[in-house]
Formats: sequence, structure tokens, C-alpha cells
Amino acid sequence: MTSANLTRDETAARAAGIRLHTIDVELDLRGARDADAATFGTATTLAFEADVDATWIDFIGASVDAVIVNGEERAVDWDGARVHIDDLAAHNTVEIRGTGRYSTSGEGLHRFVDPLDGEVYLYTQYEPADCRRVYPCFEQPDLKARWRFAVAAPAGWQVLSNGAEIDREAVAGGVRVRFAETLPLSSYITAVAAGPYHRVEGVWEGPSGAVALGVLCRASLASHLDADEILDITRRGLAFFGEAFGLDYPWGKYDQIFVPEYNLGAMENPGLVTFTESYVFRGASTAAQHEARANTILHEMAHMWFGDLTTMRWWDDLWLKESFADFMGAHAAVVAGGFPDAWVTFASRRKGWAYVQDQLPTTHPIVADIPDLEAAKLNFDGITYAKGASVLKQLVAFVGEEAFFRGARRYFADHAYGNTTLPDLLAALESASDRDLRAWSAAWLQTSGISRLAVEPVADGALALAQSDPRPHRLTVGLYGRDGDRLVRRRGIELDVTAERTTLDASLADEDIVLVVPNDDDRTYAKVRLDDASTDAAAAGLATIDDALARAVVWAALWDATRDGELPVVRYLEIVRRHAPAEPNVALLADALAHADAAIGHYAAAEARSDLAARWLEACWQALWTADAESDAQLAWARAVAAAASRAAGRADELRAILAGDAAGPDGLRLDHELRWMWLTALSATGRLTAAEADAERDADPSSQGRTAHLTVLAARPDSAVRAAAWHAAWDDESLTNERLSATIAGARAGDARRFLAEFDAEYFARIAPTWASRSIEIARRLVVGLFPASDSLDLVDAWLAEHADAPGALRRLVIEQRDGLARDLRVRAAQPRT
Repeated sequence: MTSANLTRDETAARAAGIRLHTIDVELDLRGARDADAATFGTATTLAFEADVDATWIDFIGASVDAVIVNGEERAVDWDGARVHIDDLAAHNTVEIRGTGRYSTSGEGLHRFVDPLDGEVYLYTQYEPADCRRVYPCFEQPDLKARWRFAVAAPAGWQVLSNGAEIDREAVAGGVRVRFAETLPLSSYITAVAAGPYHRVEGVWEGPSGAVALGVLCRASLASHLDADEILDITRRGLAFFGEAFGLDYPWGKYDQIFVPEYNLGAMENPGLVTFTESYVFRGASTAAQHEARANTILHEMAHMWFGDLTTMRWWDDLWLKESFADFMGAHAAVVAGGFPDAWVTFASRRKGWAYVQDQLPTTHPIVADIPDLEAAKLNFDGITYAKGASVLKQLVAFVGEEAFFRGARRYFADHAYGNTTLPDLLAALESASDRDLRAWSAAWLQTSGISRLAVEPVADGALALAQSDPRPHRLTVGLYGRDGDRLVRRRGIELDVTAERTTLDASLADEDIVLVVPNDDDRTYAKVRLDDASTDAAAAGLATIDDALARAVVWAALWDATRDGELPVVRYLEIVRRHAPAEPNVALLADALAHADAAIGHYAAAEARSDLAARWLEACWQALWTADAESDAQLAWARAVAAAASRAAGRADELRAILAGDAAGPDGLRLDHELRWMWLTALSATGRLTAAEADAERDADPSSQGRTAHLTVLAARPDSAVRAAAWHAAWDDESLTNERLSATIAGARAGDARRFLAEFDAEYFARIAPTWASRSIEIARRLVVGLFPASDSLDLVDAWLAEHADAPGALRRLVIEQRDGLARDLRVRAAQPRT
């Protein structure tokens, strides 16, 4: 383990001997516009008390040029990650000056050059531990400080940090901007952004006074920024959370900035929230996309309390912020954000992510064991976010919504600006609800795995609810009958269950019940398996169920059965083909279409795949032409055509003609740059597009998004030399930024990639350990996951795991998870019925 990989034990020991007060940061970004800019000046002054003689300060940069301790310049003792300091006094002021490196991986201070106008944009991203790439700091969440920033940058730039700007003065080569001192913050949520960003201002009149709002993006995206909608959601959220949590937004101004080449959806830096600019819609967008953006805005806003105001002591309790923010994002979207179906989307997408993660051999409790930072980096997963949020939804049902929020208010009042662990939260909720939560916590937060719920006949038509891996659930079993061709809910049976088997107050002999859906209101967290008769009923009438949440549970159950090899791929595709065109919820529609594509690519028997791909393309094509003009469904089907057409070339001529303007597309379909690139990638993957045609499209769309998509299109051509060049460029071309790396990998893996990449299987396993050691964890993760061989054998991966038992735990985790996915693919393919 290198010194950069901080451990839980050593950071706890450091915190025990240090009481941190303030940190002053000076950044010099005036040279950022130079074409060859690689480094920037950075200086930090830390004021703290110490009960120890020595400690270290974290910094990963280009150089440490001076270390001054209590006015005395010291010899630099820096190993590339830690600046070691001894002879500390009771009260200390430590100044460290050096140079940092600009990033192209989205970690630290990312530097991006807009190809449209040549302008340079900078932003920071730190979680969990990349603040130290920009300025020296104590890189652990339980050493909070009041931060004061000063940033020198080119004149005319927007310059932002957590606090409000309080002074701007001209200096040689630019301006120096100072910001207001923050309230106590952990290092990972401090932030800086600079560049000629386009800004839209607003204000929220809160109970405690006006809060200045800002929405920013690159200047070349300004025409696409729907700032009014973003500001509206922001005002709604600030009002809701302030009232719900009993404390108005405490961090001063509220800027939200959409940034390029971002690794995450968003990050909750107080006063300067960063978002992926994928949320600035360049093309047509569905209601589900707007809901997702609103959910993310509200998720990050919830962090202003859960995570920023009260912060976990170490990354074991990451769930104390992420699970709560994930829950609050959906909850607030429903009650305050204007998106009443947010829990439907959550049931389909977020819980689906959790279900997949929780069935991996690397699953872990929500309250996880995180020994070091590498483990923390990989724990931003479906367990910590979506399973945690699902469990909180169950907790709210268990203690009552009023008691839950009463407990949250007490939690914030008791621990504002401090650090917490699980017992702190449980104490607040127990006090508010008069419920003993120790058993609940043990069952849900401190164990791993997932229950499976199924309704089974007992005798004489009686029914029982069976669960594997028993846990306490509060749920409803929905009973559905037929009304003509429609499935209609007759009644629901509410249950509190803990046992492996619970008899239901229902009998198929006495009631007109054809479909039984456990957890049809999606209150608990569990796999749902439909019995054979219910599967038949769903196959016949799924789209006729009125309640979208119930449809989400049924769609998820059918997909889970397909992933487990219990529902044949052919039958699943038939269900999607029959019911997706009538699915009114665009999020459920989009998920069903994506799952159909995945079923063909991963789970279909090899001998059936080509025929299924061709038939699926035809189904998507017909649905596209019959969808309502300008509807969300039409756009969803157009995107599904792109995915299907990368596997089958049956509509290549029509796609080419529509793209060229030689034939009309479906009435009302907006053929914008985003959709054009999707279709062009599909044509390239099937050999129906030339490099010259791809170049012409890039010239028509010279934006950064266009140039990135062009990279994918070129790499997707079904030529052995092209795919080999893309595969090797991904590993060897270190000039590729994070997004351009992903675009290269996507091209190499497009369509029928296996016949081109199989020859590199052994080389993949020879490369991953050296790559992990030499590249940043973000870049290495993209390579390890993105280029994992889609082999028909587990031999090579098993051999690597056996031979690399001492490999870094985070790398082994990724390989183990990819192995599990491949094993599932092979197992489910083998289970497909042969015709």
C-alpha cells in the first residue's frame, strides 16, 4: 500500500491528536489559458492545536517548495503524498507552498478546453480524497475547518468557491478574488471553479432572508441552459428542506454549476454544487430526464444537511449522507418538486441498481467496513445509495413520517457542524419515535444480501408469502383480477412479516385473482418473484395495470427472473414487444427497452442472438413509426432503434436515408445532434458508415460532445485493425481525458465486438495490475471494467485471481464483480431453452 492510500486507523489516530481551526488557501490559476499549462501555484496555511509531536499533511502534486512551521522554515519532508512535520507546539500555524497539477481525469482540479471557442474551464472534484491534489490539507472528513480562499485567475473569468465573493482586485496577469470564510467544512466538500462560464442569477426569499442563486455552464452551452426550471426546483427544495429539517439553508449563497467531463452526476459542495453538463440538454429530452435532473438537484440539496452540516466520521458511514440524500431526492421530488412519479422511477432504476449490486459476491452491509481510501472510492455504489434509500423508505413506514422528520431535526440540532456515526442517528430517531431500532438496524443496516419474496399455494387455494434470507418487512401483497382485457387491483393485504412463511388472508378458490404481486406498492426492499400463473397474467395484461408503481414492480420482477435464467429471454422480449408500446411512463418504457437490449447482448443463447437482434430491431422500428409525434415515447423508441441497429443492419438503408435528408423520418421526430450520433454509431458498428461520413458529421457538430461521439463512431467500425487500435489506445494513450477514454472504449466494444477483441484476453489480464499501480483510480477503473473480456470461459479470470491474491483490494473487487457478471451471462445462456 502506498502512502497515498490513507487508512481508517491512522486517520483516527491523527484526529485524536489534532484540533483544526482554520485553513487559508491561495491558488494561482492565471496561467490556465496557456496551451501547455500543466501546473498551478498552490499554498495552504493551517492553524491547529496538537497534542502530538508530529503529524503529516496530505498533498499529491508536482512539488512542495516550502514548509514553514510556526514562522520557521523547515526542510521539506514529502514522499509525494504526505508532508511530514515534527516538533509541533500546542498551537501551530503551518504554511505549505507548492505546485499542483491540472487534471484531465476529473479528479482534483480538472482543466478542459472547449473546442468550439478555445476557452478554458476549470472545476474541482474531491470526494473522497482528491482535495489534496489541489492544496495541502488534512484529508479526512472528521477534521473540519473554517476555510478562507483566495484565487488568482485571468481577468473577466467567473471565479467561484464555497463562500461568497468579498473582494476582487487587479493583479499582474489577471485578478485576485477573495471569498468569505466558510462555516466548518470537511476537505472533500470544498470547491473552486474558474473560467468564462455563462451565469444566470436568481434569488430565494427564505424565512431567514434572501439567498443568492446562480446557475452556470460553459458559454457554448448557454443557449441550451433552461435555468428557469433549475431555479424553480432550487427554490422549491430550499423551502421544503428548511421546514422539514427545522433549520434554514446555512451556507450563504447557492451556486449550481454544470461542468464538462464530470465523473459523477453531481457533488454537494456547499455554496457551489457541481453537476455533469449532461443535465444541460443539447437535444430533445423526455420528462424522465427532467425528473432525473430535479431529483439530482434535490439529492445534492439534501446533502447541505445530511453530509455537509452533519458529516460521517469516516467512510464506513458514507450511507449517513448518501442513503439519506437518495431517499430525500425522490421524496422531495414528489412532495415539493412537481414530479409525482419520482418513486416509480426510483423503483425501476435506483432499486434495480441496488438489486444488481446486492447479488454480487462483493456485496456489503449498508454500514460498511471501509479500511482505507481505495475501498471508499469503490463504495459509492448501489448498496450505499439505492439500497440505503430503499431501507430508509421502509424505516419511514416503520416509525412514521412525522417521527422520522422529528428525529432528523433533533439529529441536526445535536450534531450541527460535527461528525457522526450510526448510534448518533439511531438515538435521535428512537427518541422521536419511541421505537427500539437496534433490531431493525441489525437486520437492515448491518447485514448484506437480499430477501426474495414469492407467493405460493398452500392448500385448497390458500396462499402464503415465502421469503428467503428472512428480514422484517412492512409490505402489501396486491391481488389483481380481470375486468375484460384489463388487470384490476381487487385489494391489498398489508403485512408485517419476519418469518420464512406467512399465510395470507386470501384464497384463489374464493376470489377472482389471476395476478398476485408481493410488495406491489414497493415499500420494502426485496426481489419479487411472480408465480407461473401471475407471470402468464402479466404477460397478457401488464400494460393495463393502472398504477405505475405496481407496473414498476412487475417490470422489475420479470427482468430479475430473466437475469436469473428463470424467464427465457425469448419470452421476456415478447412481453416487452407487447407491452412497451403501451407503457405511458417514459422511465419504465426506457428501462424496459434497455433491459431488452441487455437481454439480447448478455443472456440470449449464442445461436439465437442474431435472429433475436433482427426481430428486436424490427419491433423498435415499428414502434418508432407508430408512436405519437413529438412524444417522449417516440424519442425513447428512436434511442432504442440506435441500440438495436448496432447489432442488426436490417434498417441501415432507411437510417442512412433519413440522416442524409433523402427520406422523411417519423413525423415530429427531432433529429438533433444527440440522436444523429446515436444512429451513426449504430451504422458504424455494422459497417454501414465510412470515416469520411463520420468526419463530415463532426464538422457539422464541432462541439466537445460531437468530437467525443466522433471518436466512438470511428472506433466502432467493424475492422480488426480499427478495433485493435482503439483497444490499445485506451490503455496506452495517456493524453485521453476521462470522457475520451470512455468514448474509445465504447467504440471498441460496440456491436459484435467479441470477434475483434478475443485475441486480447490474455493481454488484458497482464495489463490490469500495472495499470492500477500507474494510473489514477478513476482512469484505471474505467479500463478494468470497460475492457473486461466478454469471454466464453472463466479460466483466465480465475487464474488471475488465484495468482494475484495480494493485489490491491479495490482492484480485486472490480475483477471479482466482472467475473460474477460473466459467470451469470454464461449460466443464463446455458439455461435458455433450445428450439
